[in-house]
Amino acid sequence: MEIEVTGYSFPNDIHILWSLMIVMYPYITGLVAGSFVVSSLYHVFGRNELKPISRLSLVASFGFLLFATLPLLNHLGHPERGFNIIITPNFSSAMAAFGVFYAAYLIVVMLEIWLIYRKDIIMLARRSRGIKRAFYALLALGVYDTSEESRKLDHNIVVVLASIGIPMACILHGYVGFMFGSVKANSFWSTPLMPIIFLCSAITSGIAMVVVLYQILSKLNGARIDPECMQSLCRWLWMFAIITVTVELLEIISLAYERSEEWMVVGPLLGGKLAFSFIGIQLVFGALIPIILLGVVVLMKPFLTDPLRNTMAFVASLILLVQVLAMRWNVVIGGQMFSKSMMGFRQSYDPGLFEKEGVAVAIGIFVLPFIFLAIFNKFLPLAEEDVEGDGKASAAEPQAARGA
Repeated sequence: MEIEVTGYSFPNDIHILWSLMIVMYPYITGLVAGSFVVSSLYHVFGRNELKPISRLSLVASFGFLLFATLPLLNHLGHPERGFNIIITPNFSSAMAAFGVFYAAYLIVVMLEIWLIYRKDIIMLARRSRGIKRAFYALLALGVYDTSEESRKLDHNIVVVLASIGIPMACILHGYVGFMFGSVKANSFWSTPLMPIIFLCSAITSGIAMVVVLYQILSKLNGARIDPECMQSLCRWLWMFAIITVTVELLEIISLAYERSEEWMVVGPLLGGKLAFSFIGIQLVFGALIPIILLGVVVLMKPFLTDPLRNTMAFVASLILLVQVLAMRWNVVIGGQMFSKSMMGFRQSYDPGLFEKEGVAVAIGIFVLPFIFLAIFNKFLPLAEEDVEGDGKASAAEPQAARGA
C-alpha cells in the first residue's frame, strides 16, 4: 500500500499503529459508562420517571461491558497475554489497573442485575417445567424468598452497588482518556482535559443509546413510550451534549489562543486533514443539529405531540452516537497523522473492509452486544411493563404450583 506523506516526517511517524480497533475500544466502553449512569439516576438518585428504562439501561451496560475489551484484544498480537493483568497485577501500570477495575465492575453489575431480577427469576422457576425450570432454578441460586422484607433488602443492596458502580464506571472510561492524555510526546493528546472529554462524551453516547434502544424495544413490543421518561432522557441528554461540546471546544480554543508550537501542527490538522470529520461531522452535523433538536424538545414541551417528540429525540440520539464516534476517530487517528517533528503529515488513513482490524470486524464486534440483549430478552424481559405484568400474573402461582 502506498503511503503519501507531506512535509518532514520521521520513519516511525508514517504508519498508523493504533487503528480502527482502538477507535471502537473507547467508543464501546463509553456506552458502558453512559448506560450505567442512566440506570443509577433511578436506583440511587430517585428519578422515578426513569423507572421504565432502569432495567434496560443496566442490562445494556452489562452487554456492552461483556464485549468492550474485544477490540483491544483483537488489536493485540497475543491476546491471551491479556490475562496476565489479573494473574500478575502491576498497579504502577494504568492498563493493568484497568484490568482490575474492569473485573470488579463486571462483578458489581452482575450482582446488581441478579438482585433486580431475583423475584422474576423465582416466579419463572416456579412456573416453568423441565430444562427451563432447571435453568431458572440455577439462576435463583437456591434463594426463593420473595417476601416484602427480602425485596426491601434487595433494593437497599442495589442502591449500595449502584452507588459504588457510579465512580467505578467513571474511572473505567476516564482511564481511557487518561491513557491518551498522559502521552506527553503527542501534543494533540497530552492535555488534562482529555479524561473529562472522554467521560462527558461517554455519558452522552450512553444516554443516546438508551433512547434508541428504548424506542426500538417499545415499537417491537407494541408498548407505549412513557412521555415523562422520554422527556427526562431528553433533558439529561441535552445537558450532557452541551457540556461535552463545550469542553471539546475549550480544549481547541485554549490551544489556538496560546499559539504555542503545538498549535502550528494541530491547527492545520483540524482545519485540513480532519476538516470533514472534525468540523463537518463532529461539530456541525454531530453537535449543532442534535443540540438544536433536543433544545426544541426540552423548551417547547407544551407545543409538541408525543410522536413528534419521540421522533426528534430518536434522530438527535442517532446523530449524537455518530458525533461521539467521530470524536473518537479524530482523537485516535488524527493524533497519529502528524509527525513528532511538527513539520509533516501522513496524508490519510483508510481501514480495509475485511482485514483483521477492518470495518467488517468493527461492525461485527459492535453488533454483538445487541445480539446479547436480544437473547437476554428471551429469558428475562427488558421492558419494565413486561416484568410488572409477570409479577402480577404470578402472584398466586406458588400456591397453584403446590396444589398441582
